[in-house]
Amino acid sequence: MIEVNNVKKSFGKSEVLKGVSVHVEDGEVVVILGPSGSGKTTLLRCINFLETADSGELTMGNISVNLKKANKKQILHIRRKMAFVFQNYNLFANKTALENVMEGLVTARKIPKDKAKEQAKEALDWVGLSDKYDYYPSRLSGGQQQRVGIARAFVLNPEVILFDEPTSALDPELVGETLDLIKRVAQKGITMIVVTHEMSFAQDVADKVIFMDEGVVVEEGSPAQIFSRPKEERTKQFLSRIISLESNYSI
Repeated sequence: MIEVNNVKKSFGKSEVLKGVSVHVEDGEVVVILGPSGSGKTTLLRCINFLETADSGELTMGNISVNLKKANKKQILHIRRKMAFVFQNYNLFANKTALENVMEGLVTARKIPKDKAKEQAKEALDWVGLSDKYDYYPSRLSGGQQQRVGIARAFVLNPEVILFDEPTSALDPELVGETLDLIKRVAQKGITMIVVTHEMSFAQDVADKVIFMDEGVVVEEGSPAQIFSRPKEERTKQFLSRIISLESNYSI
């Protein structure tokens, strides 16, 4: 179980998160939707301490920490339970696909290199890159780089994986295969929080959908409730606009 309570974050005079609370059960897939600038990515980055929140509490299992005041030991403890998949891949350009996947096992988990190499190969095989072990990111397509990123997260056997718009940097024809892979991760029973604009993915995979706007949670519920019977007018406006755009694009 992961729970964040009353998370606030400002950048200068811009208040990006205005007291956001989210509850995720073990094995649950939670999808966060919302327009650009609504605070979705900032929330994920605060949860993983890539940004320091101005206030808020994070609970994972029986451990609770203050998001602003957490010390290095607490942050390390939380990060070892999490993995993060970035929208722009964030691979080391000077390392091969295999070395990128090994990195967290060796440096963060202190696993011997031989064992880490074996586990990294298994993860790359699982994402369909068994022939790309020795390829550097510059030789991989965007979809292949994102698969390396997913393998790097998956191999850590985390309790929670945070996905930050994992398809936003991909060419349209590569989106489907990446979403299919993320669905396979979900089928493993790993707790996931996914920020995305992919409505069909949210409908197919999510256990719960959260709609954010202007730094607050506007509405949350099951996919059926959010997509078929949204209660809030702002949710209805957003979904109507997004679905209309998707329909026009597909014509």
